Amino acid sequence: MGGELSADDTAGAAETGDGLMLDLQLCFDLLKASRAFNGVYRNLLGASGLTYPQYLTMMTLWEHREMQVKQLGEVLRLDSGTLSPLLKRLEAAGLVTRERNAADERSVTVRPTADGQALRERVREVPGQIMAATGLSPEQAADLRDRLRTLTDSLDTAARTYPASD
Repeated sequence: MGGELSADDTAGAAETGDGLMLDLQLCFDLLKASRAFNGVYRNLLGASGLTYPQYLTMMTLWEHREMQVKQLGEVLRLDSGTLSPLLKRLEAAGLVTRERNAADERSVTVRPTADGQALRERVREVPGQIMAATGLSPEQAADLRDRLRTLTDSLDTAARTYPASD
């Protein structure tokens, strides 16, 4: 990309204390990688009718068979304002069912339908295709995943440590 900094430029910016350069921001590289992933997923999932967030939701449900909506949101790191419409669309497509707990109306269980389970077979090749698209070896991917999880844990800790500014 045209505006990227070389290692020398980065070192020079770090020495002068000018950290307010876009190409020095780790978060920006993560954002670009995330958007690149989304583009590949969009192409691979097109025939299935799933969006990337819906695919992540279905993968989680395939793994756990059923979950409370609150638990699902925690796993996916989605708030109810994002998750509820996503689940409504999956339910309208006949891929999941949502059922309120009779004892606690606030508690909703979500599970894949038979069609939702069948969809799993149609997208079975997607993880391998994504892995190939990354250009990483399985070992490199595992190392990157471990590093990203460490980063996430550190950032979660920092978020609890730094007070929110109003």
